[in-house]
Amino acid sequence: MVSSPFAVKMENVNFRYSSCAAEGLRDINLSVRHGECIVLTGASGCGKTSLTRIVNGLIPHFYEGELRGDISIGGKNITSWKLDELSMKVGSVFQNPRSQFFNLDTTNEIAFGCENLGISREQILQRINKTVTDLHIERLINRDVFSLSGGEKQMLAIASAYSLGPDIFVLDEPSANLDAFATNQLREVLEKLKGEGKTILIAEHRLYYLADIADRILYMEKGRIVKEWSVKEFGEVSKEQRTELGIRAWNLSQVKIEHHRSTSKEETGLSVEHLSVAYTPKLPILCDISCTMPRNKITAVIGRNGQGKSTFARCLCGLTKENSGKVSYEGKELPYKKRCGKNFLVMQNPSYQLFSDSVMGEVELSLKSGKKGGTTEAWDILRLLSLDEFVEQHPMSLSGGQKQRLAIAAGIAQNADVIILDEPTSGLDYTNMLRVHTLLDQIQARGKEIIVITHDYEFLVNTCDCVIEIEDGIITDQYQINTENENKLLRFFMNI
Repeated sequence: MVSSPFAVKMENVNFRYSSCAAEGLRDINLSVRHGECIVLTGASGCGKTSLTRIVNGLIPHFYEGELRGDISIGGKNITSWKLDELSMKVGSVFQNPRSQFFNLDTTNEIAFGCENLGISREQILQRINKTVTDLHIERLINRDVFSLSGGEKQMLAIASAYSLGPDIFVLDEPSANLDAFATNQLREVLEKLKGEGKTILIAEHRLYYLADIADRILYMEKGRIVKEWSVKEFGEVSKEQRTELGIRAWNLSQVKIEHHRSTSKEETGLSVEHLSVAYTPKLPILCDISCTMPRNKITAVIGRNGQGKSTFARCLCGLTKENSGKVSYEGKELPYKKRCGKNFLVMQNPSYQLFSDSVMGEVELSLKSGKKGGTTEAWDILRLLSLDEFVEQHPMSLSGGQKQRLAIAAGIAQNADVIILDEPTSGLDYTNMLRVHTLLDQIQARGKEIIVITHDYEFLVNTCDCVIEIEDGIITDQYQINTENENKLLRFFMNI
């Protein structure tokens, strides 16, 4: 019997979820050779994740529906694979690695998959040691899973899959929540996997870190693969074509800084002086930091995961109390207890801060007046954020972007002067990134000060005016986003 040259092969594959009338995948024809790295891109909801779920067996074993067509993995028809056997052939890494953790410590998490397959203790220990050595993750051994940064959790998820020894790796938006340093680490691990001859399928929006790894880029739209490029061909796609398709940049050095606000006078907005925060005496998070954020600018806060950015935002909003120092707005000190009314934080997952049973109710809940029944002010805010057609819907029934806009609406309704957003473009394609950019411009035009925590270079240079870099709890740099500082900013994101 001659072995198949293809690690993955799909012919005329269609899939419809039981819970959804629309088709998830249509007329998929895909052949992936052993050792190839294939990147799937396209707008959110285009079918990228559904395609990866077929490869790793989640469709139809966990996501039920009607699946038609011929599918083979490693030359073997998908119907012939037992799920436990397929898990040893295909390793999966999800966008949110926490959703695939089953243990409290990292070492047991790496061993978990092997234990479930009945591998002997001696072999498991050998596999753990090999995984640690091959992936250079000695720093992750014997750690509390909940103490890990986003990048470390992603590395742990890859290590857990790697320990099973799969030939094929499927990754769903692995860089969505990673900082520049962790993204570079991810790139190095993917390079190693490819060097070992592993087959890699990656569903991604952020593409620049894959330029030296990918063999082909496939563009999906409404459940179909509609375009395909070699790496060389994709590098020649113009910015205009990428913008039309909603595709992220392939080379960050080609993303040019654009200016949106030019003001003759820079007004002082939020400022901090000698601010320090420590959850325990021996573990300071922010160490004696001082900075000023202009009222008529959009300020970006950047830095590696776990360096104090979110604590900084929580302190500005009165959700975390400082140990020393002070926060001021327009030159007047803003005591801890009064910050919640002045400053509003839009969390990375806005579901955590929506409480009403309707969109209108959420805005009314935040209005200072406390009036009910659809006040003029509430309607004005909902129209501004294009939410007026959803007034009766439950907030939890909205899409991720709509929830984010509703959280911002609540901040405007409570008359906050400062809107702070934590990773507002995480997991977004280029088109939706531009929508967030337009939204922030509209809010800024209403006189609101905006601060954005972000790892997204394309969003930052399109939207923000100045940067604060935080590392190890201190501000290491603060500068304007302009052509003079372009190389400095690019070096930070490219980790060079």
